[in-house]
Amino acid sequence: MFKTIRDAFKVKEIRDRLLFTLICLVIVRLGSLVPAPSFLKSVYTDWLSSKSIDLGFLNTLTGGSFEKMSIFALNISPYITASIIIQLLTIAIPKLEELQKDGEDGRKVITKITRYTSIGLAIIESIAMCIGFGSYLKGGPGFTSIVITTAAFTGGAAFLMWLGERMTEKGVGNGISMILLFNIVSSLPTDFANIYTQYVKGADSVIKAIIAVIVTLVVAAVTVVLVVLLQDGQRRIAVQYAKKVQGRKMVGGQSSFIPIKVNTAGVIPVIFSMSLMQFITIISSFAGVGANVAGNVWQKILCVLSSSKWFDFSGGFKTFWPTVGVLIYIGLNIFFAYFYTAITFNPNETANNLKTQSGFIPGIRPGRPTADYLTKVLNYIIFIGAVGLSIVAVIPMIFSGVFSLALSFGGTSIIIIVGVILETMQQVESMMVVRHYRGFLSE
Repeated sequence: MFKTIRDAFKVKEIRDRLLFTLICLVIVRLGSLVPAPSFLKSVYTDWLSSKSIDLGFLNTLTGGSFEKMSIFALNISPYITASIIIQLLTIAIPKLEELQKDGEDGRKVITKITRYTSIGLAIIESIAMCIGFGSYLKGGPGFTSIVITTAAFTGGAAFLMWLGERMTEKGVGNGISMILLFNIVSSLPTDFANIYTQYVKGADSVIKAIIAVIVTLVVAAVTVVLVVLLQDGQRRIAVQYAKKVQGRKMVGGQSSFIPIKVNTAGVIPVIFSMSLMQFITIISSFAGVGANVAGNVWQKILCVLSSSKWFDFSGGFKTFWPTVGVLIYIGLNIFFAYFYTAITFNPNETANNLKTQSGFIPGIRPGRPTADYLTKVLNYIIFIGAVGLSIVAVIPMIFSGVFSLALSFGGTSIIIIVGVILETMQQVESMMVVRHYRGFLSE
């Protein structure tokens, strides 16, 4: 990887793309420090501290912008939500499905619809935030202050959406993914400081400090290795193409394969599951109701939904509620993995394409039997990938619970980081290959 980066900086075109991406990411971080107009940031921050509200995954996705209530408080979350909504609607609305199959022109129309949808979501979320936190606006929740702050939040989300698209066009990697990656990485210094304060500086002896550092490194390394295996693992289904005569030539007869990734749904299942479970917890925290295994029924339910309580071993397991939360989380991961894969991968369409191209899977008849075989294989692969994702996501939680360490950096963050880095490195390597081919042709 480091050799690829070093070689990439030797090529002017790729070096310019890398520098452009870096400048855009610096702009993102600077914008996250600019406070929103008409918003009493210090009062809001003191209120969050007094309530001990854990924004968790939401704050990680926004790079701390939501906690600071900067102009980038919404960050790219409206665009991500809009992209997922439009992708889900392609199976419900025939017109969108036609556009998806309409090549480049259809893709441009879908992109335009996604932009408008993200702006609409940003406006709705901005208004809801201004009304919900109206007491922290200068002069109270008045019409003028709400309009100004809503415009700032919406403008920040629109600017990041535009910047992400420019990064995709003129930079390296997917711009939106790179912004999300940078937001997550920005929380690393705080997590490292917490680890140092609690287990190195606050250790009773040097031996304990060394053990804590070694355990942390081992857990991080194991998690990264598991994520890489999940991202790169695939099941290759052999395909044979029949020979046929075209004009005066005999074509076909070659062998190929259909690659089915083990992690077919990517990071979408864990994002959906964690967001769904933490949404209710965050809203309840704003209302002054916290999770407590010894409290009333609602507080026990919040323990089920709050990932920070699942492996809290400081007081031992007083009830079975935390265990229920882990099982629900794993169940949601499996459900969303099957649901999202069903949308993005169509075995019937793949079987029809193979039949049209005179291709077949050895031992399987073309048509419906091929579709049934692909569905059967896909069901096994999805389950393995979903369970693997759940294990990767839960390992850092167990580590945090055993050592009573509050970390914003979790398994979901590692999955996103590793996935984006691998995708970006593959694109850089592709650029290097294209550059070598151009040099060969020019000679």
